[in-house]
Amino acid sequence: MSDQVRSLEPKALWNHFADLNAIPRASKKEERVIAFMKAFGENLGFATVVDHIGNVIIKKPGTKGMEKSPIVVLQSHLDMVHQKNNETTFDFATEGIRMKVNGDWVKADGTTLGADNGIGVATIMALLTSTDIPHPPLEALFTIDEETGMTGALELKGGMLDAKIMLNLDTEDDRELTIGCAGGTDVTATGTYKEVDCKAGYTGRKLKVTGLNGGHSGMDIHKGLGNANKIMNRILLAAEEMGIQVSGVDGGSLRNAIPRESNAWVGIPADQADAFDDLLSDLGSAIIDEHNTTDPELELSSEECDAPDEVMDPAFQRMFLRAVQACPNGIYRMSPDVEDLVQTSNNVARILAEAGKYQVLCLTRSSVDSEKEDEAKAIQSVFELIGADVTFSGDYPGWTPKPDSKIVSLMRELYENRFNEKPHVNACHAGLECGILGTNYPTMEMISFGPNIRGAHSPDEKVQISSVQKFWGFLLETLEKLN
Repeated sequence: MSDQVRSLEPKALWNHFADLNAIPRASKKEERVIAFMKAFGENLGFATVVDHIGNVIIKKPGTKGMEKSPIVVLQSHLDMVHQKNNETTFDFATEGIRMKVNGDWVKADGTTLGADNGIGVATIMALLTSTDIPHPPLEALFTIDEETGMTGALELKGGMLDAKIMLNLDTEDDRELTIGCAGGTDVTATGTYKEVDCKAGYTGRKLKVTGLNGGHSGMDIHKGLGNANKIMNRILLAAEEMGIQVSGVDGGSLRNAIPRESNAWVGIPADQADAFDDLLSDLGSAIIDEHNTTDPELELSSEECDAPDEVMDPAFQRMFLRAVQACPNGIYRMSPDVEDLVQTSNNVARILAEAGKYQVLCLTRSSVDSEKEDEAKAIQSVFELIGADVTFSGDYPGWTPKPDSKIVSLMRELYENRFNEKPHVNACHAGLECGILGTNYPTMEMISFGPNIRGAHSPDEKVQISSVQKFWGFLLETLEKLN
């Protein structure tokens, strides 16, 4: 499959992308890709440093005539989100991504593609290996663990970089020049509960929510996509009236991915089994209709299984289901200052309850730190009411726009001249590393851009071939003008 990708233009970029995608590179498991990138820089003969946390910095001199031009940082992150379809057999720990060309798009076979942010990484690699592309002195910064904690950006020390301009290659729409982003906080609720014997005369059911699109919990949060955790909880709550007993719940996966699937194991009074089927059919039809536009493949199903031996204590079950129901999810507030920009949101990303223990994982985002804190405290309040231990972690700042900076002015003008239209100069609701990096490099001018990537953080992820070509040409012209 990768041979198709390697034949695309620009060949250097796509070949490096294929090389990169052959290496497992999950967040917090980046040892192999760090070693790969270190060897890459050293084999080119360029100054290469791996810092204390695992970020890789490679420095390349400017080309002839541009040796004294302003130094530019090209920045992308090495890790990728690992998600696959249930029916796909794939081991992210050992296998490289299987890619295929579908018209004007490159996709993966039943998994995330890794274009976020592998295309950015491959672009930088192509520039580092080039011998005929004019450019100023370059500092290639490859950060780690962007997707699950921004660890690389948070740990990068001041003094490692000399540049005054940074081009972040992690935006997913080729019409956009991004100059600001949201910060984020991980909210985690954990606790224990008493288990009791399942009542006699109960039958077992496994409930499944499948077929949702999922997506990026920042960039896609405004689309009204279904959240598998909230849908499953809605079903469980509705079934309480017929005496349902919950044995376990397992829904969602990563904090930065809108949950696509959820499973629950329950006990139902045998004499209520038909009534439950009717409820699931009626409520399921309503939920499917609600999500028909955004998630047309949504399925709600129930299959018979052995009755559970132990279930949640009824009093706790009542509190837990209501806490999940009340927990904020989706948009909390739109920006009053930037049209169509989500200011604050939350993603109820992961729910696991089994064997007397539970955890609820959320990712709260906002471009306003005080509002991010307010949203996080709302979640905290809900779960503390049921006795949960609620912690905040992984906090990172947003990136305040500077629309009048020189790099923004230059790239806006170049874009208009090159494509005969104005770019969308905006902020985004995703978490970009720019704001964090700016804490140690406060005078550095920053901008983020990239090709069209759709479905990031889900197995539907794809990158547009023609857009990569557009992005590549625009980047080369930008570098040439930075003299």
